[in-house]
Amino acid sequence: MEGVQSFKDDEQGLTAVIEFLSAFTLFLMILTAFLSLAQLQMGSNDPSLDRLDRSAILGIDRLTASEGWFVPVVNGVSDYANATSDWHLVPMDDLDNGRLQAGLILGNKLDIQRISALSNITEEAFAAGLGLGEKMSVHLTIRVEQSDVESRIGRLIFDGGTLRTTATASSTAFRTFYQDGEQIRVILEVHANAQVSTKMTLTEVMTRPSSSGPEWIEIYNPNQFAVSLRGWSLNHTSGISSTNYLFQGGVVPGNATTLFSGDPSTQVVGNATAVIDLGSVGFLGVGQVNAISDGSGTLRLRYTQLDESTPGEIDAVTWGGNTGLIVNLGQSIERQDSSRFSQSSWAIQENPTPGEYVQSE
Repeated sequence: MEGVQSFKDDEQGLTAVIEFLSAFTLFLMILTAFLSLAQLQMGSNDPSLDRLDRSAILGIDRLTASEGWFVPVVNGVSDYANATSDWHLVPMDDLDNGRLQAGLILGNKLDIQRISALSNITEEAFAAGLGLGEKMSVHLTIRVEQSDVESRIGRLIFDGGTLRTTATASSTAFRTFYQDGEQIRVILEVHANAQVSTKMTLTEVMTRPSSSGPEWIEIYNPNQFAVSLRGWSLNHTSGISSTNYLFQGGVVPGNATTLFSGDPSTQVVGNATAVIDLGSVGFLGVGQVNAISDGSGTLRLRYTQLDESTPGEIDAVTWGGNTGLIVNLGQSIERQDSSRFSQSSWAIQENPTPGEYVQSE
């Protein structure tokens, strides 16, 4: 009988151990699920991601809390006496050379004039003004979410900056405004290590001007932020001859056409937003001064990344020879579609249209 009793005691003890282990396993499962849920709610503990989150929140606060401000910089010294909140009225080149914090609010509402003036600011200056650190870039979207006018629903008021797909990490913050019968959302994406936008496009080239006019090059910037020309260059080759011009400064406005001219004083500008002089540096000619080859040549638009020494080719056009693009006096070479590095994208234009480029769909 004692043997039987001992066996029963052992069996009961084993049962108790199994029940304890089962309960403990269930407890661990619940604890793991709780910790996972807490991680989802609070976010990761990665300092770099936390920094991106804070930057996005701080950036949207600065952008949508005030009118903003601009401080001119003269000979490297900030001129606080001439600081202004009307930064949207400051010329584009001055904005690029001064200190700026863009603000979009006037009278507790989004100011359309200030939003329109964002196209005069480079993405780098915009990000620096919001207090973002090095290797951080932005994408800003301002969109109509709801409206009393049905055709305006979904309309993009502004959409510019680097792409999230090129970044190693990103964070997003937004703020919604209700004004004038519309719900408008301002969305700020902050990116880490994203690639700089290099989408500027050659759109029309004048190599044989008539009536002693200037040679000119038309370039379109599809990004709604302006682009600083530092790091950009133009290269012209004809036979064994080659001419290169590296820009030391200057700004191309966003979502607009810019003309580079051999003589801005006589240049027909059309709807171009800006005209930049390349005659004084000898890259473009005027009248009898022939800087770009009439017969055959290649014009290249290049960009050099900050951490690289060799420029990358962004766009190019070749004329003369067997290209089928034979330019006569007064004719230009005009882009016909958005394809890059394709000779079929170009055609001879009998009636040149400087400053009138329309982006193809």
